[in-house]
Parts: sequence; structure tokens; C-alpha cells
Amino acid sequence: MTGARKIKIEAQRMTGAKIIVETLKRLGIDTIFGLPGGVVLLLYDELMKDGKIRHILVRHEQGATHMAEGYARASGKPGVVLVTSGPGATNTITGIADAYMDSVPLFVMTGQVPTYFMGNDAFQETDSVGITRPITKYNVVVTKPEMLSYEIIKAYQICQMGRPGPVVVDLPKDVTTAETEFIFPERINIPEKFKQEGNEKQIKVAVETLLKSEKPIIYGGGGIIASGAHEELEELVDILGIPVTLTLMGLGGFDGTRPEFLGMLGMHGTYTANMAINNSDLVFAIGARFDDRVTGNIEYFAPLAKIIHIDIDPASISKNIDIDVPIVGDAKNVLKKMLQIIKSEVPKSEIKKFRERIEPWWEKIREWQQKFPLTYKKSQNIIKPQELIETTYELTKNESVIITTDVGQHQMWAAQYYKIKEPGTWITSGGLGTMGFGFPAAIGAKIAKPSKLVICFAGDGSFQMNMQELATAVEEKVGVRVIIFNNGEHGMVTQWQRKFYGRRYAASRFKVQPDYKKLAESFGAIGYKIEHPSELKEKLTKAIFEEPEDIPVIIDVKVDPEEDVYPMVPPGSPPTEMLLS
Repeated sequence: MTGARKIKIEAQRMTGAKIIVETLKRLGIDTIFGLPGGVVLLLYDELMKDGKIRHILVRHEQGATHMAEGYARASGKPGVVLVTSGPGATNTITGIADAYMDSVPLFVMTGQVPTYFMGNDAFQETDSVGITRPITKYNVVVTKPEMLSYEIIKAYQICQMGRPGPVVVDLPKDVTTAETEFIFPERINIPEKFKQEGNEKQIKVAVETLLKSEKPIIYGGGGIIASGAHEELEELVDILGIPVTLTLMGLGGFDGTRPEFLGMLGMHGTYTANMAINNSDLVFAIGARFDDRVTGNIEYFAPLAKIIHIDIDPASISKNIDIDVPIVGDAKNVLKKMLQIIKSEVPKSEIKKFRERIEPWWEKIREWQQKFPLTYKKSQNIIKPQELIETTYELTKNESVIITTDVGQHQMWAAQYYKIKEPGTWITSGGLGTMGFGFPAAIGAKIAKPSKLVICFAGDGSFQMNMQELATAVEEKVGVRVIIFNNGEHGMVTQWQRKFYGRRYAASRFKVQPDYKKLAESFGAIGYKIEHPSELKEKLTKAIFEEPEDIPVIIDVKVDPEEDVYPMVPPGSPPTEMLLS
């Protein structure tokens, strides 16, 4: 065990399974999401006999990964998954890929056939390490029981280091059943490939460049939340008065109710945010990846601007867009240094001049906001999806709320119309865009934060992908509130078919749908059905606040199937060429 000090725990001999449980407890793991199978039964038996770690029995392994993601993003701790070999392991792939794209710390343990059967196409054998290599930060098959504790600790640390992400530890059956002495590494030295502090000279250059600008904008991503940099960002804005826009994954990294916030940017971002970033002379990017859903056609993205980019992952810098002032480091640490420089080295008179200099920029921004706000036409006969979001926001804005979403139109409307104030209270699938994510993620978030109200906005298409997890929510007494946008179709698909495919709705509309109210009741949950605008507020109030807190509530809301998400930047177009209606 290179780089580790070994401690024999009272020279006890244990099975590999018991060593795993003891190691997990010493790491402070209190919750595991999983589903058993033959090769992990001894490990499950040890978990049950020990009784110190809560196990959440899911109904599908994909549900386990998304629950663990929701748990991780709400708690700030890694989400932990345990599944069996073969199909158990392969069913986690989507969740692992989702966590990899969105930088979520996920610790996945997969069962494996005995080492002497590996490579022989044994029953329920798959090469879990080979399959997951492109979508994990680290993965390993443990071939010796004496290495179990070391590899588990190493993987658990790696999933949290630098840019967070998923890891996989593959556990052959004979390794978990064999006995050996429990040797617990007190310390494991893993080379840190991520710079945490940032280059001080570059940070000073960034401050100087920022203070020379006339049309600056801060473009924040999920790295703000991952690093816990939201307080430093708000202090920077308090001092300099710079406008802020956030990506889908960055929502909550800056208070969405503050006047400096311009809304989300990108394909379905606000007109103001997109126009501001593309007319700016300085883009200050923090923990963002310059994803194609943000930049549109990169040839036209922020053509007049110098770009400062803070990111902990050097591979993300100048990957899609050439950067003028790159800073590799943790966003929180870098912003702290920037604030120290501004407070100690920049005269207050210079800050005052800077704020005066950018006032014409703010006047232009306010003009865009006034002329092109987010808008839609209400109806007295049919519920508009935007109205559903707005009504939910008005009912819950003063509560301690976590919002999760599935993927599609409802996700974009939620990002536009629900004002997220704090980090860890907005949980959605960004990079992979995984339908079926929102409901299990809500379960995981509620388990992590049981005192919070957890609301999932789900499309009817997305909800059907993991609706079996209703059984998990009922069994574990997880009282999430799920609001289904029922338009009888895959809404974002039909929107594109309306715009770009001559309204030919190929394989996008449902001929058969469940009765979601009856479905909920059949699982022992509570179901509601809302079909008319006149009953929206009253029924939402009752469903969200008046039903028992330990019972999940499914709220089926019939919404206008012809409503589209606007603004919209057509694929391949410059970000300034938005469809507004």
C-alpha cells in the first residue's frame, strides 16, 4: 500500500464483506442506494447485521444512481450506490455518465463474479471497469481482500477531489467472502493533479482586466456550487456591481432574486442575458464549460469580449473558446484572492469610477429587460406550463425548498420562471440531459434533507421512465411532491418537429397514458388531477402543504400541448438570433 500507513484493527480477521462495511462506516457513510443480487448477498447480510448504515431499496439500479446524485447535490457529500454484477452494474451506466457530465461525486460499488471466473463469460459477468472507464474519474476491480479498505478509501477520496465525479469499485464474490486481517489505512496520499489556489500573477491580471472593462458580465456555471463560491461571488458583485448570468447547472450559485441577475443564458436563456454576453467587452467565466447549449455557434459567441476563465480542471480551459486570462484553480479560493486584492490594493476611488463607467452598460441592460421580458399568454381554458411554474413559485418562495426537474420543456420553464436563491436547491440533469432523472433525484434529495420541501417538476414522458420508484418513496416514507406536466407527448421533441420538421410528429406523441392519480394510489401514495386554470392554485396548495409530509404526492396537471419554450436560439445560429414567440 504505497503512500498509506497501515493500522491493524485489534488484529481481527473478517470477511471481505465485513471489511467493506467497517470501512464505509469509518468514512462516515450513512446511506446507500441499492438493489441486491447473488454476488453481493454476503455484503448485504453484513449491512443488515450491522444496522448502522441506512439502505434504500430501489426498484431499478438507474433509480439508485439518480437518488445518489440527488443526495450528493443536496448534502454536498458523495452519493453511494451498491448493485450486483451483470445487468445490475450495466443498469447504473446512465447515472454514472450523468454524474460524470455534471461533476457529481458518486461512489458506486458493483458486484462481480469470482476472480477465477472472470473472462470466461460466466453468468451475469460484465467488464464493469472496462465499460465505465470513459465515464469515471477512477475505477478498479479489487482482486485481493487485503486491498479492499485501501481501494474503497482511495476511490471515495478521488470522487471528491478537484472536479468531483463518479468512481466505480468492482467487488468479485470470492474477494468479499474470503477472510483476512482488517488493515485500515489511516492516511492515503493521492497525488493532487488539480491546482487549488490559482496563479497569483494571473489573478492580479484578471482584476486589472476586469477593472478596465466598460461592459463586463459574469458568466457562472456549476463550478460555483461545487466549490462553495457563492458567498464570494455575491461579495464581488456587491463591490463592483457587475451583471450576472448563470448556466442551467449554475442556478443557485447567485441569488436569482437579486437585481444584478439577468437570468439563465443559452439556447433557452433570457433575451437580456444572451444579448448582454454577446455585446460585452469582458466575459468573466467562473466554473463553466462554454457548453454548446450556452455558446450556440461559437464563431459568433461574445465576439467583442476579452475572456477571463476560472476552472479547477485545466482541460476545460480553452477547450471550446480561446481564453485571454486563464486561471486554473478552485473558484472559491481564486475569488477569495481576487477580493483580497480588490480590498487591499485597489483604491476606492477606482472602484467608484468603474461603477460609474459601467452605468451606461446597465442602462442598456435595463432597456433589454423592459422591452423583452420573459412572457407568455395566459388562457382561461387551459393551463399554461409557465403559469404552473409561476403559481408553484408564488406558493413556495418563502419555504425552504429544493427543486428537482426531469429533462425537456418543463425543465427550461422551471429554469426561467422559478427563482433559485441558494446553492444545492436546484437539482437537474445538465450535460447528459437524462430523462427519468428528476423523480429519483428528488427522493435522494429528500433523504439528504428531510426537513426541506422537495418538489420535482416532471414531464409525463420523463416520469414514466422511473415511475416504479414510487414504491421506494412510499416504503421509505419520503414525502416528495411531484408535479407532472401532462401534455401527452415528448414536449421538446414535438417543439423541434413543429419548428424544423414541418409539424410531422414522428414517434413523439403518446396513444396510451396511465391515470397518474390512480397510479399513485395503487402504490400507496396520494394522487391529484388538475385540469383547469381555475382550480390550479387551490389544488396545488392542498397537495403541497396539506397532505402528510411522509407520503409522496403525485400531481397530474394537464397543460397546453401546443405551448413552446421561448426564447429559443435555433441550432447553429448566433446567440443573438433568438426566436421570441
